Amino acid sequence: MTKWLETRKAFPWNEREILRYLGYRGQEPEENVKKLIHECRLELEREANPKAVWREFPLTIRDHVLDMTCLKTCSRSLERNLKDCESVLLFGATLGSGVDVLLRRYGRLQMSKAVVLQASSVAMLETWCDWQNEVLSREYQEKGWYMRPRFSPGYGDFPLECQRKLSGALELGKRIGVTLTDSLLMVPSKSVTAVMGLSRKPWTCIVQGCEACGKKDCQYRR
Repeated sequence: MTKWLETRKAFPWNEREILRYLGYRGQEPEENVKKLIHECRLELEREANPKAVWREFPLTIRDHVLDMTCLKTCSRSLERNLKDCESVLLFGATLGSGVDVLLRRYGRLQMSKAVVLQASSVAMLETWCDWQNEVLSREYQEKGWYMRPRFSPGYGDFPLECQRKLSGALELGKRIGVTLTDSLLMVPSKSVTAVMGLSRKPWTCIVQGCEACGKKDCQYRR
């Protein structure tokens, strides 16, 4: 796990991602939107408490069944992502409950800011995960392993129901304070789980996020 106080001053915001989630595609945002983005970034940096956790498990693939010890599933899209992998890293991350408090507050007081805050918090979570994954990738590469991009339940045909097994294997409630509702929503809401393959073979084609998802009609697609 990484302590937020050690990293918050260096948080690498990606404003293009915020604008993408707001629906801007190559357009310059209005001045009032720029002002709201700046305000939201400052408030998120003050209230967010990002945490991440991961565990390594062996992987076997037989007859299209992916066996990660704690989880067995069938997913052609995830199987392609894990080709030539011998192990997997199960990964979980959250921005903490303070972000949910902010979202509820502005949902009642200022809807325009709530919309920008929602987009900014999603971008913050993605950037936090990318940051943590980059650190892990360097550590494993020093040991001769090459890490694949993260692949989350709900991407492609990777069943969302696998969220339960991932959550249990990572002890998310105990380790980073994340729980699941009966409908598989994560609490705090700005949380994520993912699978990342580990292979001895370098993989130069990095496919992740929108590029790996089969939902072609998503309004947030790159």
